[in-house]
Amino acid sequence: MCKNKKVRVTIDSRDFDFPVIEGSEKEKGIDISSLRSETGYVTLDVGYANTGSTQSSITFLDGEKGVLRYRGYPIEQLAEKATFLEVAWLLFYGEMPTDSEIESFSQKVALGGDLHKDISNLFGGFAQDSHPMAIFSAGTMALSGYHPDFLKNGLSKEDKDRLFVCVMGQMATLAANIFRFKYGKAPINPDKSKSYEQNFLHMMFSEDDKEYRSSKSVLEALRVLLILHADHEQNCSTSAVRLIGSSLSNCFASLSGGIAALWGVLHGGANQKMIEMLEMIQNDGCGYKKYIEKAKDKKDPFRLMGFGHRVYRKLDPRANVIRAKCDALLEQLGKKDPLLDIAKELERTALEDEYFIERKLYPNVDFYSGIMYRAMGIPVEMFTVLFSLGRIPGWLAHWKEMVESSSFRISRPRQIYTGHTERNLF
Repeated sequence: MCKNKKVRVTIDSRDFDFPVIEGSEKEKGIDISSLRSETGYVTLDVGYANTGSTQSSITFLDGEKGVLRYRGYPIEQLAEKATFLEVAWLLFYGEMPTDSEIESFSQKVALGGDLHKDISNLFGGFAQDSHPMAIFSAGTMALSGYHPDFLKNGLSKEDKDRLFVCVMGQMATLAANIFRFKYGKAPINPDKSKSYEQNFLHMMFSEDDKEYRSSKSVLEALRVLLILHADHEQNCSTSAVRLIGSSLSNCFASLSGGIAALWGVLHGGANQKMIEMLEMIQNDGCGYKKYIEKAKDKKDPFRLMGFGHRVYRKLDPRANVIRAKCDALLEQLGKKDPLLDIAKELERTALEDEYFIERKLYPNVDFYSGIMYRAMGIPVEMFTVLFSLGRIPGWLAHWKEMVESSSFRISRPRQIYTGHTERNLF
């Protein structure tokens, strides 16, 4: 809190003072938690663009400068040096793990990856053409039925430690099993001798008579993608996890709600829509300039996916990292992807066009992630599942931070009612 600094609001000739909160990165906010009780008024902020719902020590984002840090560490450094499980530990516990801590944690995650056999029976209740995100959300909720010890309120530190290991291990297995169900293949058991990334790809792509061998370039691409997606402050899905968890619903229910929120095309589902847009342009003869003009036409419903961000006003720092990794992956795999050529032309044209420059519509993380998933052999429908898998540690960290907060309370927004005033039925 800024010492002695307040903001004065005048309503009907009466003055009301509200304290100013200052974060560790000098962000400032007005604490209006007493606004309604003191004034009878509420604020109206559709979409919450000007509303801070919590104080958090997990992730810092500066959209004006293009900065993203997990627990103080720049995303560029983590993407360069850390493993995904190290980043998961960092987000959940607040510090980078020691060598012994990450070794123990990695072993526990590997050993904890087995799903109850009845979980696979759940898939049979879905149509074969169901979207994987629907199954992922339902499967996550179903996990609560097999872990009743995690459903009680007031989990101890030891309970949360075990929950962290359980979720990190079993969600990867669940995601891989969903892929295999979608394509009519029997599930593959986790290989406890492999790294997190190796094991996940093994569970997705191995066959009974042939084990999938991960190339270094694919493992590196998956590592980076998971890290870049691990957290992003108070976004829609993270806020959904917190909102659900604020009712003291269990962690699995909160994660299931986060997955449902991430599915939306304005959120995590954008990477799938990005590829579908590139395919549409390719099928239309690769005339990308036509679609640039369509995007600029206010009367045209077409939207150029992969550009712009709700928060960033400079280039998304994750896009900087992922662009170089995308080029390296395709070169190392020896793949020529015509969609990447279209994507690069879209990027070049848009960044030179005054329309996009004035509106600060820069490429975002979805712009290249879809190309990378595609090069790795991941079907388009599974893109958002992998996004969700990467976001799991961030959701867990926010859920933990919320339930441990001294200011914890159920979230309950207000509204400004615009319907009928009282009227009589008879």
